Amino acid sequence: MNPEISVVIPVYNEEAGLAKLFARLYPALDALGASYEIVFVNDGSRDASAAILADQYRLRPDVTRVVLFNGNYGQHMAIMAGFEATRGSIVITLDADLQNPPEEIGKLVEKMREGYDYVGSIRRKRQDSAWRTYASRLMNRVRERITRIKMTDQGNMLRAYGRNVIDLINQCKEINTFVPALAYTFARRPTEVIVEHEERSAGESKYSLYSLIRLNFDLVTGFSLVPLQFFSMLGIGLSFVSAALFFLLLVRRFLLGAEVQGVFTLFAIAFFLMGVILFGIGLVGEYVGRIYQQVRGRPRYVVQAVLEGETPLYRRRSDTPLHSVQEAAGGQS
Repeated sequence: MNPEISVVIPVYNEEAGLAKLFARLYPALDALGASYEIVFVNDGSRDASAAILADQYRLRPDVTRVVLFNGNYGQHMAIMAGFEATRGSIVITLDADLQNPPEEIGKLVEKMREGYDYVGSIRRKRQDSAWRTYASRLMNRVRERITRIKMTDQGNMLRAYGRNVIDLINQCKEINTFVPALAYTFARRPTEVIVEHEERSAGESKYSLYSLIRLNFDLVTGFSLVPLQFFSMLGIGLSFVSAALFFLLLVRRFLLGAEVQGVFTLFAIAFFLMGVILFGIGLVGEYVGRIYQQVRGRPRYVVQAVLEGETPLYRRRSDTPLHSVQEAAGGQS
């Protein structure tokens, strides 16, 4: 029978903290008194994470499943692969770094049992650096105004999804997406709960400043045309301003004669307009790039193998030879 709860955990170079995660996660789920499964998705880790996950699978094959990627495809693609592997009616996403305490899963499950089909979470007191906290709040406000998607804390991975939402997400074939926002658009009755937040147990954040910027570009351009529409309106406004400035200079030329004053002002205006044009080209390129990636029709990710079942089972999900599973799990079979 299918379990009630499925927990999806993307893993990328987390060997230092996996033992602590196992020590807290399984007891927290056992305490709920409900049937569950845990789906780990190894996102092409370069350390011993795959081997550790394989060992954990052998210890708890009844509730543990491991999806092995053949490379690194990103956190959100790992979550999408985990969604496809889940069987539970309630699906929870959780980070492997223990910044989201596994003990908080019960709050989300309780809320889902009340009839909600999407439960987001709000960190009570973020244990991140100040610049990450303020940058996240700023992007939250910008994103909500542009996309009309209301998520108080978009950067928190601890969320719960109903089976109806998961089934709709699994039908989407987007190359780049932001899973919580995508789920919000499909939810009939969303809500949020406040959860605790802890410092990273080990390792370091996988999101650099560039990665965060890219993530927010995907979020904005993937769910709204407002940036393009705003730029179109800006272009119209600047055209009127430029026409008015040209008319003013023409009048001054006939009334006052030739003059050289204001040359640097014109340079400044010209440089400003060139900056706006370059920004617009980049914005259009962002949308065109998304179309280009989509029309190529390449797989979003390649699942090398899946470890599942109460007896060790290696199930191939791609053209990758089955013997490479042994290599992906750190040389252990």
